Amino acid sequence: MTAAGRRPRRPRLVTLATDLGTAYAAQMKAVLLAALPPDRIVDLTHELRPHDIAEAAFVLREIHTRLPPGAVHVVVVDPGVGGRRRPIAIACGDGSALVGPDNGVLAPLATLHGGGRAYTITNVRPGAERVGTTFDGRDVFAPAAAQLALGRPARELGPRQEPAPLPVPGPHREADGARGAVAHVDRFGNLVTNVPTAWLPTGRSTVKVGLGGRTQRLPVHRSYEAAGGGTRFVLGSSFGTLEVAVAEGRASDRGAVRAGTPVRFGWEARRSGPPRRKRK
Repeated sequence: MTAAGRRPRRPRLVTLATDLGTAYAAQMKAVLLAALPPDRIVDLTHELRPHDIAEAAFVLREIHTRLPPGAVHVVVVDPGVGGRRRPIAIACGDGSALVGPDNGVLAPLATLHGGGRAYTITNVRPGAERVGTTFDGRDVFAPAAAQLALGRPARELGPRQEPAPLPVPGPHREADGARGAVAHVDRFGNLVTNVPTAWLPTGRSTVKVGLGGRTQRLPVHRSYEAAGGGTRFVLGSSFGTLEVAVAEGRASDRGAVRAGTPVRFGWEARRSGPPRRKRK
C-alpha cells in the first residue's frame, strides 16, 4: 500500500509479436523483465514470416480482435531497421498502445483499436542505450513499451507524426468474381486470401481460381474432411476469407505462390430452369 493508503497501480500488460525467433525475442524479454513482473509479459508469436510486413499485419489483426483493450502491444517485423523508417508509439482510442517500426505493420492494428495519435520514439530514458543499428526491438521498442506499461504517456516519448499506411491494396469485387491476394501462407501450406468468404455466392459448388499463373476450376467444401485427402479445393478460412487448400497436403507446394501473390475468384451466373436443348 502507498502512504496514502492506496494500492499501487498494476503495470499494463505487454504483448510481443515478432519475426525474430525465440533467441532474439528473449533479449527483448530480458529488457522488459528488468522493469515489469513476469506475469505482465505475453508472447503472442515469434514465428511471423521474416520481413513480410503485409502478412504480419493480416495475421496480427485477427489475433488482436480477441485481445482485451488497454495493453501495450510490441510488433517487430522490421526489414528497414537502422534505415529511414522511424520507431513509433501509438496511443489508441481504446486505451491500448502500439510500439514498433513505422513501416505500415501497425496501421491495421491502430484502426482496430480505435485509431489514435502516433509519436516518434526519440526520448527513451537513460539506461536504454542503443547498441548498433540492427536490433531496435531490444534497444528501443522494449524499453519504450516498459515505460508505457508503467504509466508514462506516449506523448512524452517524442514528437507527433502521421504513421505510415500499409502499402497493400485491398480486395475488390467484380461482376463475375473478385480479385485479391494471398495474405497468409500458414504452417500447413494453406493459402489464405484477403477476399471475404461472404463474397462467395450462396450455394456455389465450384469456382474458377486464377493463382500462380494458372487457372483451375476447384470444388468448394465446408471442411478439409469433406474434401477428402489430396483434393485441392476452396473453403472459408478461420480469418473470414477464402482459402485455397489441399486436404492433408500443402497447397503452397503447387506452383510459385507466396504471400502477396495475386488471386482471382470467378463465379459464373447460374441459369434458372432446365438447360436448353440444342437444335439438330
